[in-house]
Amino acid sequence: MTWTPAWAWQFAEGHRSEVEGLGLAGPISRDWAWDGATGAGVKVAVIDSGVEDGHPAVGRLAGAVAVEIDGETGETVYVDGPHEDRFGHGTACAGLVRRAAPDCDLYSVRVLGANLRGRAAVFAAGVRWALANGMQVANLSLGTGRASQFSAFHRLADEAYFAGCTLVCAVNNMPAPSYPSEFAAVMSVASIRGSDPFEYYYNPAPPAEFGAPGIGVEVPWTAGRTIHATGNSFAAPHITGLIARLLSKHPGLTPFQVKTVLHALASNAR
Repeated sequence: MTWTPAWAWQFAEGHRSEVEGLGLAGPISRDWAWDGATGAGVKVAVIDSGVEDGHPAVGRLAGAVAVEIDGETGETVYVDGPHEDRFGHGTACAGLVRRAAPDCDLYSVRVLGANLRGRAAVFAAGVRWALANGMQVANLSLGTGRASQFSAFHRLADEAYFAGCTLVCAVNNMPAPSYPSEFAAVMSVASIRGSDPFEYYYNPAPPAEFGAPGIGVEVPWTAGRTIHATGNSFAAPHITGLIARLLSKHPGLTPFQVKTVLHALASNAR
């Protein structure tokens, strides 16, 4: 009798899952992907320094949580409720998401301090909160370069992928590794010049798969201000907003399908 390898049962008759295709009658188009969509009904987590609730460019948040270290136990804890942006970085990212997806449900997940630094355990806990609370997209304009965190964040990126949460990660501003942006399970993003949120490019070579506006872009900041800033951090939320817009029109697309659509609609796609 022929032996059956592990996991083969998942594809046997009676066990195979029903999966949804894209349902297209023709090629993937921008009209099909985004026309008439606003991001409504899509939950987006901005995992960062906090987001200024009510900022004119951000509007009202759907929720907020701060991830902190308990001084007695040393464990990560979640503190629900409104909080300030400790730097301005998270507000900038949230405002950029809004430009492409004005009606998405934005959640602030604060994991960074006033110096834009944080602990890997807190960062990872913020991503886990996003997965546990049904976020469909998470903007990660941050990362860790510690090689000791490679495996932990690799597992976390895969968990998000199979949970149906698309992680959009800014690559390092310097030519050095940063996790989880190095992993194929996420959407890795670097900067291009420009301001049109619908202008972006695909790159088949690592580390950055997508290029979006992030050089000299106008972004919201704390105290209701706006500034001009440069960094891969500000390219990632452009892609996050487009994904939220896509998912509001085509709910249920997997991260794999989302990446397929963005690949097909990139400004340099033939």
